This record gives sequence, structure tokens and C-alpha cells, in this order.
Amino acid sequence: MGTSTSVELWHEDEAVARKLIAAAMAEFDRIESTMSTYIADTEISRINDLAAVEPVRVSRELFELIRQALKLSGTTSGGFDITYDSIGTLYDYRSSVRPSQDEIDQRLGQINYRHVLLDEKNSAVRFAVPGVRINLGGIAKGHAVERVISLLRDAGIQHALANAGGDTRLLGDRMGRPWVVGIRDPDDEQGLVMRLGLEDEAISTSGDYERFFVEEGVRYHHILNPGTGQSAGELRSVTVVGPNATMTDGLSTSVFVAGLETGLALIESIPDYEAVIIDTNHGVHFSSGLDSQ
Repeated sequence: MGTSTSVELWHEDEAVARKLIAAAMAEFDRIESTMSTYIADTEISRINDLAAVEPVRVSRELFELIRQALKLSGTTSGGFDITYDSIGTLYDYRSSVRPSQDEIDQRLGQINYRHVLLDEKNSAVRFAVPGVRINLGGIAKGHAVERVISLLRDAGIQHALANAGGDTRLLGDRMGRPWVVGIRDPDDEQGLVMRLGLEDEAISTSGDYERFFVEEGVRYHHILNPGTGQSAGELRSVTVVGPNATMTDGLSTSVFVAGLETGLALIESIPDYEAVIIDTNHGVHFSSGLDSQ
């Protein structure tokens, strides 16, 4: 998944606990083997290779996650768009490589979630135009931690945490106390802006410090604005809290792309989800549900 994953849980029997942790980590591996664009034979890689030519049948799990992503695209007026990878592949953050404006202009028309067509009956995906690529990097980690917690809940676990990079799903509390989750200072890997006490919720953070390089004072990072094909530049990080990690993952990306005012309006329009936003001046902003606490 391009990030570290971890699981914590409580069980009276250590042997059972270790087996459940192994099963949880295997679930992370299973999802990566389906949804990673870095592995040549995953389902999503087959979609990117073939869907512009013919419909590609996929598992129901992947089909439903793509459907959910497209629904979120509609909710966010295209601010969240899994076709961003049509330009995203031109960036190499480790090597400080970015596309020219001409290269962006040539591919910008390929970024449009409406180019992704779903065949419900056959659980198939196809692209309306050539050159389209999809990437679930803005939603799949949230789906993964949600699936891991569901697996543990079904096994009778009442207290657990599953984490994949900036996405965390909590099950219950931490043995009578809230789980404490920190929001990172964008300029200090060890520093925290604040801590939140949470129980049985999901929390996701999208920040410009995860994959980036700086060139001539400009910060190029992996959260691309689908409308421009360039890094969104108004915010430093967005943290979203809510009942479902798939949604908190997608919404943190969406709010980041939207910017402060539009992003706050977006989160206020969606019940049960709240946001903490850090702007480029290190100002901290809260949605109304958190601001009142």
C-alpha cells in the first residue's frame, strides 16, 4: 500500500490474539493484491491496461469500492476523482520529477470520473476514452482498515485499532479510556498539533508532507487537483473524523483539494463527519461539530 500498516487489539488469550493479528495483516495483504497499481497482475492494473479497449470483469468488492468512489466524486463536484492517475503517473516524488505544463495539458482531459463506466450486471468496468487510469490511493487504505476492523469485530474483539498510513479505524475504546490519536505538525515529523480522544470511530489525515519535493520554492506533492493536474496548494493537512474509514479517507482528500472555505462547507454538508484543517500559515480550523467541543 506504499505505507506502513499496524494492528492493535486486546484478547484474554495471547495465542488467539496473535492469530487474529496475523489474520488482520493477511487481510491488508489481500486487499493490496487486488487494488495496488504497483503490482502488475492486480485487478486494478488489469483495468488500467484493458478497460479502454473492453469491459474488465472484477471482484464485487473492487466493483463496489469503485462505485463508492464515483459517488463521492459526484458529492464533491469532482474534487475527489480516481482518474487523477492519468496525470499522476507523470510525477516521481522520489526523483523530484514533475510533468511540464504541456504534458499536463495533453492529458488533462483524461481526468474525469465520468469516463469510468460501470456494468452492474457483469460487475465490469470500462473507460469511455483512451488514456484513462484509475488509482484508489485516496480511498483504498480507508477501505482496508475498515475491513480489518470488521474481521476483528466478527471474531468477537471489542477493543482494537487498525492503521494504514494516515488512516485509522478504532473499535470500541482503549480498555475504558479513549484511544488518543495525534494530528501531525506538517513541518515536524515528531511534532503534534493536537491530540483527539476517540472511541469506535475512523480518522484519516491527508497532508502535503507524505510524498513531495520542493523545486524553486514550490512544493510538489501527491494530492493532485483533478481540475489542474497539479498539486493542491491552499492547505497543509486535513483530518476527518467519522463512523466509516472509507469515507474519512476519501473526504480528507476531497477537503484538501477543495481548500479551506469550500472544504469546510463540504464537510458541514455531510452528517456525522468532522474536520480539522491546517492552512499554509499553520492556522488550525475546525468544522462546527469539533469547534463546539
